[in-house]
Amino acid sequence: MVQMKTVGYFDGIDPELLTRIAANGFCTLPLANDFDNYGKLASHLEPGDVDLILGYLHKIVPPLRACDDKTSPDAFRGLRPVDLLYRARSYSIPVLIVVPGEYHKQAKKLLGEAAEFVKIVKPEDLEKKVKEILEF
Repeated sequence: MVQMKTVGYFDGIDPELLTRIAANGFCTLPLANDFDNYGKLASHLEPGDVDLILGYLHKIVPPLRACDDKTSPDAFRGLRPVDLLYRARSYSIPVLIVVPGEYHKQAKKLLGEAAEFVKIVKPEDLEKKVKEILEF
């Protein structure tokens, strides 16, 4: 039996792109970011669950809580982008984060350590990058 590759995606990814991915023989799996409960928690992925992760920046960067030290706000329940995507890094799952080109510099800053292993892509380049990774 042939194992189909699976694309994990955070809420907001273009449904037409997801449909084209499915029409080309790949599975799709909604992912949650620990604060919106959209799908399977990305921080709980196991090896083989997904072969690629897609998401917009705002789904990866947790909401900040107010704190006394204004120079270092706590992230949502202590969660940072690198924590949310820890399993992706551990299991070498490619991650494409969608950000308009003019905001790539800010995105890298917001992603912190996660910027070291995710690929930031412009919305208009997302499908091309998906096809390169999935080889279709």
